[in-house]
Amino acid sequence: MFDTMTMTKAVGGLCGSLLVLLMGAWIAEMVYFGDDHGKGAHKKGYAIDTGVQEDAGGAAEEISIFDMMAAADAEKGRKVFAKCKACHKVEDGVNGTGPHLYGVVGRAVSSVEGFNYSGALSAAAEVWTPETLNGFLAAPKRYAPGTSMAFVGLRKPEDRANVISYLDGLDGDVFEMEPPQ
Repeated sequence: MFDTMTMTKAVGGLCGSLLVLLMGAWIAEMVYFGDDHGKGAHKKGYAIDTGVQEDAGGAAEEISIFDMMAAADAEKGRKVFAKCKACHKVEDGVNGTGPHLYGVVGRAVSSVEGFNYSGALSAAAEVWTPETLNGFLAAPKRYAPGTSMAFVGLRKPEDRANVISYLDGLDGDVFEMEPPQ
């Protein structure tokens, strides 16, 4: 039934295909990673701009919230707030997945009537000042461990300042910040 020559050709073709596949993977590693793949330190191929400035010591540059708020643009903040609209409303008393943010700047933490808070926020701060909002918006899970807010945060300090400025202007009562001493 089976001819030995046909069987030999089939097995040879299968082995040849496997050899080409393995050699291709080896050659691809050589091209993309070089000869020392997995050995020693590698230089970065490109730098990703994260918006955080580093000084010569490697520490992130501290930016004063007072300076950020002085340069904030509420209109830009309204645009950045689009990331928050899925869960938060800006109309007074209208809650979404998260509590409404009307009058949030200067308001006591966890104080919206009818909203069930996780409890982690009250442990993190007492009042939503620009400083506390800046810290929370940078990384909610890090600022208030255990919070049910799933948002990863706003990396850029100017985005946070703009959003805080936008939220502060919603109720017409602007929060007065004291300049640093």
